Amino acid sequence: MIFDDGSSLMMFDDGSTLAIGTDSSVTSTNAIDTSSGFDWASIINAGSKVASTAFTGLQTGLNAAAPYLQLATAITAAGAQKTAAIYQQGLYEVQAIDTLRLAQIRTDQDQKYAAIQAGRKLLSAERQALNYTIQGNTLLRGMERSNAAVRARAAANGIVYNEGSAASIQAANVGATYRDVGMSDLNALTARILGFEDAGAMILASKEQAELTMSAAEAQASQLRMAGQFAVDSGGLLSGATLLQGGLNFAQTVRNPFTPG
Repeated sequence: MIFDDGSSLMMFDDGSTLAIGTDSSVTSTNAIDTSSGFDWASIINAGSKVASTAFTGLQTGLNAAAPYLQLATAITAAGAQKTAAIYQQGLYEVQAIDTLRLAQIRTDQDQKYAAIQAGRKLLSAERQALNYTIQGNTLLRGMERSNAAVRARAAANGIVYNEGSAASIQAANVGATYRDVGMSDLNALTARILGFEDAGAMILASKEQAELTMSAAEAQASQLRMAGQFAVDSGGLLSGATLLQGGLNFAQTVRNPFTPG
């Protein structure tokens, strides 16, 4: 719009106007009153202050709680060390028990096998003694047949069989036969004695071996139990050291919550 004095006025769709005077001055008018709007700079500044205050409070709280958390961690670590030591002792104890159990089984089996072998040895000795007895009986039967033949020949020749040369031959046969039978009986007795000695030696050797095996197993089990006790003792020392270190760190870093500032 152009006025008579040469000035002009322009209006826009948003309600604002632009006036151009005769002296070429420009005046702009906004239809919206910005005096009632938000101060975004103030809002952002206030938000920054709130966030900084919150972060500072959180950091202060974490710093205050850190010593307690470190102490709790030390207590947990000490308990874990002690538990691990007890677990290690349990493993050693299981190994010791298994060692003794296997040794007992081994000795029982060895003694059973030795008893079987000893029984076989006795049976073998008895069979050998029986063979010697049979040999002696065979000699006696041979003597009887020989003497019977001597008596028969003496009777056929009209000679008294229990006198003279016939009697001497029979007496010689009897003496020689009983000497051989005596050796057979002695051999039979010797076989039985040696069989009992061998069987007894087998049983005794198995018992001694069983005692040695059990002694070695008991020594090994004792060493395992000693190792388990050492693990518990060392675990207790490490646990105590961890607790002590945690307590020292707590004492150095903790703040008195009742002291202001």
